[in-house]
Amino acid sequence: MSNAIIIHNQEHAEAALGVAHEMGVQVTLISPPAAAAYIGATVFRDMIANAAEHHPEARYQAVLDCGDEPGLALGALRHGIKGVRINNGPELSEKLADIAGQRGAFVYTDEGDELDLYGMSEPAAACRAWLSEPEGIA
Repeated sequence: MSNAIIIHNQEHAEAALGVAHEMGVQVTLISPPAAAAYIGATVFRDMIANAAEHHPEARYQAVLDCGDEPGLALGALRHGIKGVRINNGPELSEKLADIAGQRGAFVYTDEGDELDLYGMSEPAAACRAWLSEPEGIA
């Protein structure tokens, strides 16, 4: 079962964490592809922190997608992001994972299905359906 959810804004983050807490599951909140370039590490970090304040019992990990920009991934780690994703191949991912590990962070490499909340009128309902299905929803 995949508990990965792509969030685009504060409402999405809060919906995902609220449902995760309600259902007693851990979720992985992932930014949209290459979001580090246009959202930025501090905005993403603060969005997740704010959502977590509203749902302090929720279990989660958050991942900022840095596209193919290792510099953005390193910057994200410097700004306190604990999870980054980069798509530059395994060699670069391994080097970045070593650096991330030294900072108590990680490189997200899962390739499973992800629920993308983009355009969802009821993100909490979408999260509930996704997290209750053994294989997620199509």
